[in-house]
Amino acid sequence: MAKEGKSNSSLKLIIAVLVIAIGFFIAWKTGLVSKIQDVEAMQAFFKSKGILGYGIFILIFIVVCVFMIPGSMLTIIAGIAFGPIIGGVVSLIGATLGATAAFLVSKYVARSMIEEKIGKNEMFRKIDDGVEKNGTSFLILTRLVPVFPFSFQNYAYGLTKIKLSTYFIVSLICMAPGAFIYAYMAGEIVTNGFSPALLVKFAGAGVALFLVSLVPKYIAKKKGIDMSNLK
Repeated sequence: MAKEGKSNSSLKLIIAVLVIAIGFFIAWKTGLVSKIQDVEAMQAFFKSKGILGYGIFILIFIVVCVFMIPGSMLTIIAGIAFGPIIGGVVSLIGATLGATAAFLVSKYVARSMIEEKIGKNEMFRKIDDGVEKNGTSFLILTRLVPVFPFSFQNYAYGLTKIKLSTYFIVSLICMAPGAFIYAYMAGEIVTNGFSPALLVKFAGAGVALFLVSLVPKYIAKKKGIDMSNLK
């Protein structure tokens, strides 16, 4: 039974890798890899694809999350390619689905392998203990404050008791402020350039991010979580 379980896990892992590899191949064949380095070409590419362009971008975001590639620039790229508002929506969907995909890989597809890789890691121990003691509150806290790397969190939480539905909803809500603010700012700069009005919007974005930063502090205080111990 143990050998059969390992065989099934290996098969799932191979299928997942093949699907992602096909996504990379399509991106390369369509010229997306080279176009993403050129703002005008990138905008033209996504616009020429219509609704399909949104799906391509979301797929890229998912691949980036699953392979733990730094993807912070993708939110800015979304704002540039799709505009301030739609860019925020697309990047939020991509980030949430990408984080969820990595979570699912960790929980169901390659659990034993990932557990072997990070099971004894100090960061994982802190996340596992945090979930054990504080449940969803700890997930909200770490999603709003980058105490742990985003990509690491996605796989680490897959090994905890956090439910898939909880992980998806919390990730969606907690990542929304950052996704919209960064995509909006990037889209505004490209569309309207620098202006006094933009400075006012930057100030407003700063205030919004400050207010969001108060939420994890409130949670930490209420739950008695020492943030300094998480670093």
